[in-house]
Amino acid sequence: MTILTQDMIKEAAQYIQSKSPVTPQIGLILGSGLGVLAEHIEEPISIAYQDIPHFPQSTVEGHAGELLVGSLQGVPVVLMKGRFHMYEGYGPELTAFPVRVMKELGVSKLLVTNAAGGINTSFAPGDLMLISDHINLTGKNPLIGPNDSEMGPRFPDMSQAYSRKLRDTAKKVASEKNVPLQEGVYVGLLGPTYETPAEIVMLRTLGGDAVGMSTVSEVIVARHAGIEVLGISCISNMASGILDQPLSHHEVMETTDRVREKFLSLVLSIIPEM
Repeated sequence: MTILTQDMIKEAAQYIQSKSPVTPQIGLILGSGLGVLAEHIEEPISIAYQDIPHFPQSTVEGHAGELLVGSLQGVPVVLMKGRFHMYEGYGPELTAFPVRVMKELGVSKLLVTNAAGGINTSFAPGDLMLISDHINLTGKNPLIGPNDSEMGPRFPDMSQAYSRKLRDTAKKVASEKNVPLQEGVYVGLLGPTYETPAEIVMLRTLGGDAVGMSTVSEVIVARHAGIEVLGISCISNMASGILDQPLSHHEVMETTDRVREKFLSLVLSIIPEM
């Protein structure tokens, strides 16, 4: 386990600030195939993860591995084009380290997106799902270890992990833009294997609507740091056992590419309202 200190967070933030004068208000973390949003940042400053002190490296197809600072729809933002996963060998505290850095940069609201498998049988590939809550089944928590009270409380409240106010804003925008929007519970697993059909039956019984291998650690750290969170899943495939076909990352990328216009329309309209 890596013990992340205030000095490490400040060092990473200061490096980013040395490259861009922008003080971001909103942080964005983009999942597999959803990095297209980065193309709409105005006057972006691009910083490779490998150049930022203490940042891990992204090793997954569809995760570009760069941080962008700039403006989106007139709002100053910092955007992660690609994220880190525990299945890459990183501890949960490292996968969520960029959220700590975002807080240090001035971020007060976070939009997390991911590609997820549909557990709810009323969903279809290509649907967008507003995350109402999550179930952390990774067996890990990024807050394990000594707690620095300057970063957040020892026992943070998770009753509104995903801000009700921001979810209401997203629903209003989706209605105005005529973008269909599902809503449900995201289940976070460790990966990297896709789930077995029996596991999907279990997750549905537990109340899950979609399943993936990211997001929960980032959201836990965001809430610990006092950052409001809005989460959106792209249902990239139906989970194991629902359809009589194998699962693949190629299908995930194909689906996210197909829904890019719908995704862009929604997120670009939500950002100014956040």
